[in-house]
Amino acid sequence: MRYRLTFVVGMALGYVLGTRAGRERYEQLRKTARQVSQNPAVRNTAESAAQQGRQFAGKAFHVVSEKVGDRVPDSVSERVRSLRERNANGTRTEDDWGTSNT
Repeated sequence: MRYRLTFVVGMALGYVLGTRAGRERYEQLRKTARQVSQNPAVRNTAESAAQQGRQFAGKAFHVVSEKVGDRVPDSVSERVRSLRERNANGTRTEDDWGTSNT
């Protein structure tokens, strides 16, 4: 499903960028894209994908930190700790993708 969605989004983007149909067709595509993005099923799928990405990133961090050890710069480890603490507090904030960090 993820690959189909990526393919469809890529096709739509390519069509919008390559079309010569004019402004009307562009506005029509933009309206359709907005409707699709506001669909609850699409939003739930995006949220679950973002959550899975955060889980995989956390696992990758643990694997890398075991191998790298104390060689990570202090600024990086402080940033990671602050992000983990913020997420551990149960606060729900928006990330750069418009999904919530839960």
